[in-house]
Amino acid sequence: MQYTHLGRSGLKVSRLCLGTMNFGPQTEEAAAHSIMDSALESGINFFDTANVYGGSGRHGWTEEIIGRWFARGGERRERTVLATKLYGTMTDRPNESKLSALNIRRALDASLKRLQTDYIDIYQFHHIDRNAPWDEIWQAMDVAVQQGKILYAGSSNFAGWHIAQAQESAARRNFTGLVSEQSIYNLLTRNVELEVIPAAQQYGLGLIPWSPLHGGLLGGVLKKERDGVRRTEGRAAETLKKHQEQIRQYEDLADDLGHEPGDIALAWLLHQPAVTAPIVGPRTQEQLDAAIRALDVTLGADTLKRLDDIFPGHRTAPEDYAW
Repeated sequence: MQYTHLGRSGLKVSRLCLGTMNFGPQTEEAAAHSIMDSALESGINFFDTANVYGGSGRHGWTEEIIGRWFARGGERRERTVLATKLYGTMTDRPNESKLSALNIRRALDASLKRLQTDYIDIYQFHHIDRNAPWDEIWQAMDVAVQQGKILYAGSSNFAGWHIAQAQESAARRNFTGLVSEQSIYNLLTRNVELEVIPAAQQYGLGLIPWSPLHGGLLGGVLKKERDGVRRTEGRAAETLKKHQEQIRQYEDLADDLGHEPGDIALAWLLHQPAVTAPIVGPRTQEQLDAAIRALDVTLGADTLKRLDDIFPGHRTAPEDYAW
């Protein structure tokens, strides 16, 4: 396993992050525990979850599954860099969502209880809260750090200017601020290259891409449909129809290189200088094994150019659209 620092922090994390959103709704608890054990054995020490994971009416279920896994001992907690998130609505009470100081305190304590741990390594804002001032947010986070309940702060789904605003406010308080940003980033969705990635690099945040296979569309979807393994429906079917020619060229390139398409998609992210660790969210052990395989894939300059030709990206704003 390869390791790197998370942004400008001294924290070392694996180049793959285990996403747990499927644990509970898609993957039963015993299988989830087995996948987490296998991830640790393979060297993946970076696990990501959120307080809302678990599905409708079961918010917190995924954290509870992880908590019972920690409780099994074997230094599982000590070997894991644990990241969870808050923002989403947990109940119908008015202060059970977003980033008020009150919700940060209550949501943090509730996550600690479900996770059966006394601290969280990276506590992340799942979305920007436009109604909570940064002075309030950072004061609440500073208290949590001083209490020993969290070590680092991270963001998710922020715009570039949100990162700048957060970091400038933190600097005024002599607070570390954000060390990471989770954004959707893959060959099909490269909007973060405009402003989020430049902001993250400027302020020393590690980028943690979610949906690295774009919901499976970069995992060999055309071949799977031809083989009758998968049938794409809904919004995924619409996206596939729109990008079918690009995806066909991409799958042909993967065949030429002798790799599975999903391996190429993950390896491409690992070649991007701002990326710390793509989040892989396996439902099965086989999917975890496939993700780990991508660590051994090296893409040369010619291959990276061919991928850019198939899936054009963005230059930094404003050069992308202005002189």
